Amino acid sequence: MSTKRLGIIMHGVTGRMGMNQHLIRSILAIRAQGGVTLSDGSRVMPDPILVGRNAEKIRELAQRHGVERWTDNLEAALANPDDTIFFDAGTTQMRPTLLEMAIRAGKHVYCEKPIATNLEEALRVVKLAEQAGVKNGTVQDKLFLPGLQKLKMLRDSGFFGKILSVRGEFGYWVFEGDWQTAQRPSWNYREEDGGGIILDMVCHWRYVLDNLFGQVKSVSCLGATHIPERWDEQGKRYEATADDAAYATFELEGGVIAHINSSWATRVYRDDLVTFQVDGTLGSAVAGLTDCVIQPRQGTPRPVWNPDQKQTIDFYSTWQPVPDNQPVDNGFKTQWESFIRHVVEDAPFNHGLIEGAKGVQLVEAALKSWKERRWVDVPSLTA
Repeated sequence: MSTKRLGIIMHGVTGRMGMNQHLIRSILAIRAQGGVTLSDGSRVMPDPILVGRNAEKIRELAQRHGVERWTDNLEAALANPDDTIFFDAGTTQMRPTLLEMAIRAGKHVYCEKPIATNLEEALRVVKLAEQAGVKNGTVQDKLFLPGLQKLKMLRDSGFFGKILSVRGEFGYWVFEGDWQTAQRPSWNYREEDGGGIILDMVCHWRYVLDNLFGQVKSVSCLGATHIPERWDEQGKRYEATADDAAYATFELEGGVIAHINSSWATRVYRDDLVTFQVDGTLGSAVAGLTDCVIQPRQGTPRPVWNPDQKQTIDFYSTWQPVPDNQPVDNGFKTQWESFIRHVVEDAPFNHGLIEGAKGVQLVEAALKSWKERRWVDVPSLTA
């Protein structure tokens, strides 16, 4: 079978996420496996060109990973008709402008989340892509995690019965940067630079909740800036103006209640950096990034409250692991392959820019809830 070339303009890949997940573990991994297989057995080979403002950084990155093409001239890259997809993993504040440039140049567009810092800009990009007739997508990587794939399998099998509630715990301690280097860039903690955990993480929770447990109908959220000052990459102290923790409750269709804590100021005492517990009438499950354990109704212990006696039940031992029966590839890579098939042979793809806009919509609702200290409804959203 033949192999077809697919030119991809990759912007923002000098950053941690863009470089590791999208360039190295997705596009370069796809190239190493011989491309993406289409429904007729033929293959598509992605041919990336790396784009960034810092020519030296882009050149060094390209040489280090054997990528032949790179440039610091975005306009020239967009003008090349041989490259048909534009991908962005740069800053959220610049994303709407870059996506609009690419759409007007006739490119199919794919990008990291959030697709914008506000709903108005997000919907403008969605409508522009629709009017231009270009294929479009936004990254929804957590849906492809092995742990969440297992939750989906359990849901589809009827294991839970009626789902009652979802409880999520996300986060870890991000060092302040004074005596130990921070694990996240300093702009994450400056609202004026597009930082904040609500903007960063609530977009994720929207598509996780919508796709696995029910459409989000309303939200009550309390944000916080627990660490008021931090030190940047140059060791300079700065004021943290963005939220570093969020405590949100969501009402979902069907009466499901979800509560998710998100924090960059918490120390981990759980099985993973993110865990989701799902409780249903017939059983419960707890999933992390890769693993998942279950407790069916028939295997549920019968504890009795007695504060005068040390607990005698080893609760952890009463859960059963879900086996790794199905191989799961890197989630970012899997979604890249789906988007490439969508562009080349019009295969189904359920993660368009409108899904990214829904994430931004929930962010705005969560911020409004925090500001006004009340529940905020989340109406259905269409382009």
